[in-house]
Amino acid sequence: MSTNKFDSEYSSRFRINKSVMYGLMVLPGVIWFFLMTYVPMAGLLLAFKRFHASTGGFFQSFWESPWVGFKNFEYLFSSNAAWIITRNTLGYGLAFIVLGTVLSIAIAIGFNELLNKKFAKILQTLVFAPYFVTWVVIGYIIWSFLSFEYGSVNGILKWFGVAPIHWYQLPDVWIFVMILADLWWIVGYTSIIYLAAVVGISRQLYEAAEIEGASKWQQIRYITIPGIKPIIVVMVLVGLGQIFVGNFGLFWFGPRNSGAILSTTNVIPTYMYRMLMTTENIGMSTATCFYQSIVGLIFVLVFNGMMRKFDNENAMF
Repeated sequence: MSTNKFDSEYSSRFRINKSVMYGLMVLPGVIWFFLMTYVPMAGLLLAFKRFHASTGGFFQSFWESPWVGFKNFEYLFSSNAAWIITRNTLGYGLAFIVLGTVLSIAIAIGFNELLNKKFAKILQTLVFAPYFVTWVVIGYIIWSFLSFEYGSVNGILKWFGVAPIHWYQLPDVWIFVMILADLWWIVGYTSIIYLAAVVGISRQLYEAAEIEGASKWQQIRYITIPGIKPIIVVMVLVGLGQIFVGNFGLFWFGPRNSGAILSTTNVIPTYMYRMLMTTENIGMSTATCFYQSIVGLIFVLVFNGMMRKFDNENAMF
């Protein structure tokens, strides 16, 4: 009896010590995450202040700046800019998520079906490589194609006897340019994530389906897609959470700040940056950021609520 009691106490003590050890391992990351994520949220108070820099430093200016309530938000919504940047950010974000998800899954399934694995690895590297290219470089790549004087597209048109086109003055064209540029950059990365999920599906399911006479399309439809459904939901939720954050690099360096195409290339992040640089009004820029965060949160909650209603097992919370 005493031996069993000793073993029980030793096991409990070991479990406690093990939990403390794991907690200490996680603690630095938790502290870093708290300092980098939650502490800066105090800056959202600037959305309700008229911030004035003083000689006392930022923190003194932060507390001494007068409260203005919702006047910074009134300025944002009193103009047509709020509708334009919201429409553009939402439209591009949904296009990126839908097209990116479909293309990434298709590429992942294609990689998984390739019999020559060495060739598949080479293709994966080529598709994944654009993700490491910075948006500054991508902006110059786009310019090398669409520049009026030096662009290769106008060079080809000139070769066919067509007059050069001012691509940086055609707003509608840039809807497709922005979507293609984002897909070229991100699809390789997300396809690797989906490929990992596809590889994790048991081969016995496919073998059983082949015995039953199922075609490749039927295997993809009834085995592959349901098998990677949880990761699809997670990726879509993450995308929706970032939908109003936008891709500043893409929309800033791609159009090269051309005013003629702002109606289709101006999104919330670039609008905030332009406002801050031109007016130096930190309060209004923060109000735009606050608006961006609230709408993004609403999108995540609504989509997760829909998932809980139709497929509760795959909902994140």
